[in-house]
Amino acid sequence: MASASANGPNALLVSVVLLATVCACTAMSPYAAGLSEDFYYESCPQAASIVDAYVTKFLKKDRNFAGAFNRLQFHDCWVGGCDGSVLLNSTETNQAEREAHVNFGLRGVAEIDEIKAALEQSCPGVVSCADILILAARDATAKVGGPTWSVALGRRDGGNSTALMADTNLPFPVLNFSGLVANFAAKGFGAREMITLSGAHTIGRSHCNGILPHLYNFTGRDDANDTDPAMNKNFAVFLKKLCPQGNRTNTIFIDSTANNFDRAYYKNVLQGKGIFMTDSTLITNPVGKKVVTTFSKPRSSFFTEFAAGMVKMGNLGVLTGTEGEIRKTCQFVN
Repeated sequence: MASASANGPNALLVSVVLLATVCACTAMSPYAAGLSEDFYYESCPQAASIVDAYVTKFLKKDRNFAGAFNRLQFHDCWVGGCDGSVLLNSTETNQAEREAHVNFGLRGVAEIDEIKAALEQSCPGVVSCADILILAARDATAKVGGPTWSVALGRRDGGNSTALMADTNLPFPVLNFSGLVANFAAKGFGAREMITLSGAHTIGRSHCNGILPHLYNFTGRDDANDTDPAMNKNFAVFLKKLCPQGNRTNTIFIDSTANNFDRAYYKNVLQGKGIFMTDSTLITNPVGKKVVTTFSKPRSSFFTEFAAGMVKMGNLGVLTGTEGEIRKTCQFVN
Protein backbone atom coordinates (compact mmCIF):
# COMPACT_ATOMS: atom_id res chain seq x y z
CA MET A 1 0.00 0.00 0.00
CA ALA A 2 1.32 3.42 -0.90
CA SER A 3 2.01 5.75 2.03
CA ALA A 4 -0.08 8.90 2.38
CA SER A 5 1.49 12.05 1.08
CA ALA A 6 2.67 14.62 3.63
CA ASN A 7 1.71 17.40 1.27
CA GLY A 8 -1.58 19.07 0.43
CA PRO A 9 -4.78 18.64 2.48
CA ASN A 10 -3.35 15.85 4.67
CA ALA A 11 -0.45 18.03 5.77
CA LEU A 12 -2.86 20.85 6.58
CA LEU A 13 -5.01 18.49 8.62
CA VAL A 14 -2.00 17.18 10.55
CA SER A 15 -0.86 20.74 11.24
CA VAL A 16 -4.29 21.74 12.53
CA VAL A 17 -4.48 18.67 14.80
CA LEU A 18 -0.99 19.28 16.18
CA LEU A 19 -1.72 22.96 16.81
CA ALA A 20 -4.97 22.10 18.56
CA THR A 21 -3.15 19.56 20.73
CA VAL A 22 -0.45 22.05 21.69
CA CYS A 23 -3.03 24.73 22.47
CA ALA A 24 -5.08 22.29 24.56
CA CYS A 25 -2.03 21.24 26.57
CA THR A 26 -1.04 24.85 27.16
CA ALA A 27 -4.55 25.80 28.21
CA MET A 28 -4.66 22.91 30.67
CA SER A 29 -1.56 24.04 32.57
CA PRO A 30 -2.46 25.94 35.76
CA TYR A 31 1.00 27.53 35.94
CA ALA A 32 2.57 30.62 34.45
CA ALA A 33 5.12 30.14 31.67
CA GLY A 34 8.56 29.35 33.02
CA LEU A 35 7.32 27.63 36.19
CA SER A 36 7.31 23.89 36.81
CA GLU A 37 6.85 21.52 39.73
CA ASP A 38 10.28 19.95 39.17
CA PHE A 39 12.20 23.19 38.62
CA TYR A 40 14.79 22.44 41.36
CA TYR A 41 14.91 18.69 40.68
CA GLU A 42 18.57 18.82 39.62
CA SER A 43 19.83 22.12 41.03
CA CYS A 44 18.43 21.76 44.57
CA PRO A 45 16.32 18.61 45.04
CA GLN A 46 16.13 19.15 48.82
CA ALA A 47 14.66 22.66 48.52
CA ALA A 48 11.06 21.75 49.33
CA SER A 49 12.01 19.51 52.25
CA ILE A 50 14.20 22.24 53.76
CA VAL A 51 11.35 24.76 53.59
CA ASP A 52 8.94 22.20 55.02
CA ALA A 53 11.23 21.42 57.96
CA TYR A 54 11.64 25.08 58.88
CA VAL A 55 7.92 25.79 58.58
CA THR A 56 7.31 22.89 60.98
CA LYS A 57 9.87 24.38 63.36
CA PHE A 58 8.25 27.82 63.29
CA LEU A 59 4.74 26.44 63.77
CA LYS A 60 5.86 24.45 66.80
CA LYS A 61 7.07 27.71 68.29
CA ASP A 62 3.96 29.66 67.26
CA ARG A 63 1.20 27.90 65.32
CA ASN A 64 -0.18 31.31 64.34
CA PHE A 65 2.71 31.80 61.93
CA ALA A 66 0.52 29.96 59.42
CA GLY A 67 -1.52 33.15 59.05
CA ALA A 68 1.65 35.21 58.70
CA PHE A 69 2.97 33.06 55.84
CA ASN A 70 -0.38 33.18 54.06
CA ARG A 71 -0.46 36.94 54.38
CA LEU A 72 3.08 37.24 53.04
CA GLN A 73 2.19 35.41 49.83
CA PHE A 74 -0.88 37.57 49.26
CA HIS A 75 0.88 40.83 50.08
CA ASP A 76 3.79 39.89 47.82
CA CYS A 77 1.88 38.64 44.80
CA TRP A 78 -0.71 41.43 44.82
CA VAL A 79 1.96 44.13 44.46
CA GLY A 80 3.85 43.86 41.18
CA GLY A 81 3.68 40.07 41.15
CA CYS A 82 5.15 37.16 43.14
CA ASP A 83 8.74 38.40 43.19
CA GLY A 84 9.65 38.53 46.88
CA SER A 85 9.56 42.33 46.88
CA VAL A 86 7.50 42.44 50.08
CA LEU A 87 10.57 41.14 51.94
CA LEU A 88 12.92 43.98 50.96
CA ASN A 89 14.10 46.53 53.49
CA SER A 90 13.74 50.26 52.99
CA THR A 91 16.80 52.30 52.08
CA GLU A 92 17.78 55.91 52.71
CA THR A 93 16.10 56.89 49.45
CA ASN A 94 13.18 54.46 49.27
CA GLN A 95 10.35 53.37 51.53
CA ALA A 96 9.79 49.71 50.72
CA GLU A 97 6.47 47.83 50.66
CA ARG A 98 6.80 46.75 54.29
CA GLU A 99 6.48 50.42 55.35
CA ALA A 100 3.07 50.78 53.69
CA HIS A 101 0.03 51.50 55.86
CA VAL A 102 -1.65 48.33 54.61
CA ASN A 103 1.39 46.24 55.65
CA PHE A 104 1.28 47.37 59.29
CA GLY A 105 2.30 44.50 61.55
CA LEU A 106 3.51 42.21 58.76
CA ARG A 107 5.20 39.15 60.30
CA GLY A 108 7.35 36.28 59.11
CA VAL A 109 10.06 38.16 57.24
CA ALA A 110 12.88 37.11 59.58
CA GLU A 111 11.66 33.52 59.43
CA ILE A 112 11.73 33.53 55.62
CA ASP A 113 15.29 34.83 55.78
CA GLU A 114 16.19 31.98 58.12
CA ILE A 115 14.88 29.49 55.57
CA LYS A 116 16.82 31.29 52.88
CA ALA A 117 20.06 31.02 54.88
CA ALA A 118 19.58 27.25 55.16
CA LEU A 119 18.96 26.98 51.42
CA GLU A 120 22.03 29.07 50.66
CA GLN A 121 24.11 26.62 52.67
CA SER A 122 22.79 23.67 50.69
CA CYS A 123 22.32 25.26 47.26
CA PRO A 124 24.00 28.68 47.00
CA GLY A 125 22.36 31.12 44.63
CA VAL A 126 19.67 28.71 43.43
CA VAL A 127 16.34 29.09 45.27
CA SER A 128 14.57 32.44 45.11
CA CYS A 129 12.93 34.22 48.03
CA ALA A 130 9.78 34.46 45.89
CA ASP A 131 9.58 30.66 45.70
CA ILE A 132 10.22 30.30 49.44
CA LEU A 133 7.16 32.46 50.13
CA ILE A 134 4.99 30.27 47.92
CA LEU A 135 6.23 27.04 49.52
CA ALA A 136 5.94 28.37 53.07
CA ALA A 137 2.33 29.50 52.58
CA ARG A 138 1.34 26.11 51.16
CA ASP A 139 3.15 24.08 53.84
CA ALA A 140 1.87 26.20 56.72
CA THR A 141 -1.73 25.99 55.50
CA ALA A 142 -1.60 22.20 55.29
CA LYS A 143 0.08 21.82 58.70
CA VAL A 144 -2.73 23.64 60.52
CA GLY A 145 -5.50 21.56 58.98
CA GLY A 146 -6.01 23.26 55.62
CA PRO A 147 -5.69 21.95 52.09
CA THR A 148 -2.45 21.31 50.27
CA TRP A 149 -1.72 21.89 46.60
CA SER A 150 0.98 21.32 44.02
CA VAL A 151 3.44 24.18 43.73
CA ALA A 152 5.21 25.22 40.56
CA LEU A 153 8.60 26.87 41.09
CA GLY A 154 11.09 28.90 39.12
CA ARG A 155 10.23 32.45 40.17
CA ARG A 156 13.05 34.95 40.44
CA ASP A 157 13.36 37.89 42.81
CA GLY A 158 12.49 41.45 41.88
CA GLY A 159 14.14 44.64 43.06
CA ASN A 160 11.30 47.15 42.84
CA SER A 161 9.55 47.70 46.17
CA THR A 162 7.80 50.86 47.32
CA ALA A 163 5.24 51.60 50.03
CA LEU A 164 3.15 53.48 47.47
CA MET A 165 2.88 50.35 45.31
CA ALA A 166 1.55 48.38 48.28
CA ASP A 167 -0.93 51.02 49.40
CA THR A 168 -2.16 51.39 45.80
CA ASN A 169 -2.64 47.68 45.10
CA LEU A 170 -3.57 45.91 48.32
CA PRO A 171 -7.15 46.12 49.60
CA PHE A 172 -7.54 48.24 52.72
CA PRO A 173 -9.61 46.66 55.51
CA VAL A 174 -12.35 49.29 55.10
CA LEU A 175 -13.42 48.39 51.54
CA ASN A 176 -17.06 47.51 50.88
CA PHE A 177 -18.18 44.58 48.72
CA SER A 178 -17.99 46.40 45.38
CA GLY A 179 -14.58 47.81 46.32
CA LEU A 180 -13.26 44.32 47.05
CA VAL A 181 -14.70 42.96 43.81
CA ALA A 182 -13.01 45.76 41.86
CA ASN A 183 -9.68 45.21 43.63
CA PHE A 184 -9.66 41.49 42.86
CA ALA A 185 -10.96 41.99 39.31
CA ALA A 186 -7.91 44.15 38.61
CA LYS A 187 -5.78 41.03 39.25
CA GLY A 188 -8.01 38.72 37.20
CA PHE A 189 -10.02 37.23 40.07
CA GLY A 190 -13.80 36.98 40.27
CA ALA A 191 -16.10 37.74 43.20
CA ARG A 192 -16.30 34.08 44.25
CA GLU A 193 -12.50 33.82 44.23
CA MET A 194 -12.33 36.98 46.36
CA ILE A 195 -14.68 35.43 48.93
CA THR A 196 -12.69 32.19 48.79
CA LEU A 197 -9.33 33.85 49.42
CA SER A 198 -10.87 35.97 52.19
CA GLY A 199 -11.13 32.62 53.94
CA ALA A 200 -7.41 32.97 54.73
CA HIS A 201 -8.72 34.98 57.69
CA THR A 202 -9.58 31.66 59.28
CA ILE A 203 -5.99 31.70 60.59
CA GLY A 204 -3.79 34.43 61.98
CA ARG A 205 -3.97 37.53 64.08
CA SER A 206 -4.11 41.27 63.57
CA HIS A 207 -3.11 44.47 65.24
CA CYS A 208 -6.03 46.65 66.29
CA ASN A 209 -4.93 49.11 63.61
CA GLY A 210 -7.08 47.44 60.97
CA ILE A 211 -10.04 46.84 63.28
CA LEU A 212 -10.59 50.30 64.81
CA PRO A 213 -12.58 51.67 61.83
CA HIS A 214 -15.04 48.79 62.21
CA LEU A 215 -15.57 49.63 65.89
CA TYR A 216 -15.29 53.40 66.13
CA ASN A 217 -15.49 54.96 62.66
CA PHE A 218 -17.94 52.92 60.60
CA THR A 219 -19.77 55.94 59.15
CA GLY A 220 -16.94 58.45 59.56
CA ARG A 221 -18.05 60.01 62.85
CA ASP A 222 -15.00 58.65 64.69
CA ASP A 223 -16.58 58.15 68.10
CA ALA A 224 -17.06 55.30 70.55
CA ASN A 225 -20.57 54.50 69.29
CA ASP A 226 -19.81 54.54 65.55
CA THR A 227 -19.78 50.74 65.28
CA ASP A 228 -20.97 48.63 62.37
CA PRO A 229 -24.67 48.09 63.27
CA ALA A 230 -24.55 44.63 61.66
CA MET A 231 -21.86 43.49 64.11
CA ASN A 232 -22.98 41.15 66.88
CA LYS A 233 -23.48 43.42 69.91
CA ASN A 234 -21.72 41.15 72.41
CA PHE A 235 -18.88 40.62 69.95
CA ALA A 236 -18.47 44.39 69.54
CA VAL A 237 -18.20 44.79 73.33
CA PHE A 238 -15.61 41.99 73.41
CA LEU A 239 -13.53 43.59 70.64
CA LYS A 240 -13.65 47.02 72.24
CA LYS A 241 -12.08 45.60 75.40
CA LEU A 242 -9.22 44.19 73.33
CA CYS A 243 -8.93 47.22 71.07
CA PRO A 244 -9.72 50.41 73.02
CA GLN A 245 -10.31 53.50 70.92
CA GLY A 246 -6.99 54.87 69.67
CA ASN A 247 -4.99 51.72 70.49
CA ARG A 248 -3.45 50.52 67.23
CA THR A 249 -0.84 48.12 68.54
CA ASN A 250 -2.69 45.50 70.59
CA THR A 251 -3.02 42.18 68.77
CA ILE A 252 -6.01 39.84 68.59
CA PHE A 253 -6.83 36.60 66.81
CA ILE A 254 -8.92 37.21 63.69
CA ASP A 255 -10.98 34.03 63.99
CA SER A 256 -12.50 31.98 66.81
CA THR A 257 -10.23 29.07 65.82
CA ALA A 258 -7.31 31.18 64.62
CA ASN A 259 -4.70 28.42 64.84
CA ASN A 260 -6.70 25.99 62.71
CA PHE A 261 -7.59 26.30 59.05
CA ASP A 262 -11.32 25.52 58.94
CA ARG A 263 -14.72 26.93 57.99
CA ALA A 264 -15.30 28.80 61.25
CA TYR A 265 -14.44 32.10 59.53
CA TYR A 266 -17.54 31.91 57.34
CA LYS A 267 -19.74 30.89 60.28
CA ASN A 268 -18.42 33.89 62.22
CA VAL A 269 -19.17 36.27 59.36
CA LEU A 270 -22.76 34.99 59.15
CA GLN A 271 -23.14 35.58 62.91
CA GLY A 272 -21.98 39.20 62.68
CA LYS A 273 -18.54 38.35 64.06
CA GLY A 274 -16.33 39.45 61.20
CA ILE A 275 -13.23 41.23 62.50
CA PHE A 276 -12.64 43.59 59.58
CA MET A 277 -15.10 45.61 57.52
CA THR A 278 -13.94 43.53 54.57
CA ASP A 279 -15.18 40.42 56.40
CA SER A 280 -18.59 41.76 57.37
CA THR A 281 -19.22 43.25 53.95
CA LEU A 282 -19.14 39.83 52.28
CA ILE A 283 -22.76 39.20 53.30
CA THR A 284 -24.08 42.65 52.35
CA ASN A 285 -24.40 41.37 48.79
CA PRO A 286 -26.85 38.50 48.05
CA VAL A 287 -24.34 36.65 45.88
CA GLY A 288 -21.67 37.08 48.53
CA LYS A 289 -23.97 35.89 51.30
CA LYS A 290 -24.85 32.78 49.29
CA VAL A 291 -21.19 31.86 48.82
CA VAL A 292 -20.36 32.53 52.49
CA THR A 293 -23.28 30.36 53.55
CA THR A 294 -22.16 27.56 51.23
CA PHE A 295 -18.56 27.67 52.45
CA SER A 296 -19.68 27.61 56.10
CA LYS A 297 -21.11 24.12 55.70
CA PRO A 298 -19.28 20.80 56.10
CA ARG A 299 -18.12 19.12 52.89
CA SER A 300 -18.33 22.37 50.94
CA SER A 301 -15.80 23.05 48.18
CA PHE A 302 -14.02 25.78 50.18
CA PHE A 303 -10.77 23.86 50.67
CA THR A 304 -10.57 22.86 47.00
CA GLU A 305 -11.35 26.37 45.77
CA PHE A 306 -8.93 27.95 48.23
CA ALA A 307 -6.10 25.74 46.96
CA ALA A 308 -6.94 26.66 43.36
CA GLY A 309 -6.99 30.35 44.29
CA MET A 310 -3.55 30.17 45.89
CA VAL A 311 -2.13 28.45 42.80
CA LYS A 312 -3.65 31.13 40.57
CA MET A 313 -2.32 33.88 42.83
CA GLY A 314 1.15 32.35 42.61
CA ASN A 315 1.17 33.01 38.86
CA LEU A 316 0.80 36.78 39.15
CA GLY A 317 3.59 38.82 37.54
CA VAL A 318 6.29 36.19 37.94
CA LEU A 319 9.87 36.81 36.84
CA THR A 320 11.51 33.80 35.20
CA GLY A 321 14.52 32.87 33.10
CA THR A 322 17.06 35.68 33.20
CA GLU A 323 14.65 38.25 34.66
CA GLY A 324 15.32 39.56 38.15
CA GLU A 325 17.86 37.80 40.33
CA ILE A 326 18.29 35.18 43.04
CA ARG A 327 18.94 37.15 46.21
CA LYS A 328 21.54 36.00 48.70
CA THR A 329 19.41 37.31 51.57
CA CYS A 330 15.76 38.08 51.19
CA GLN A 331 15.76 41.54 52.74
CA PHE A 332 18.39 43.02 50.41
CA VAL A 333 18.97 43.06 46.68
CA ASN A 334 22.33 41.65 45.63
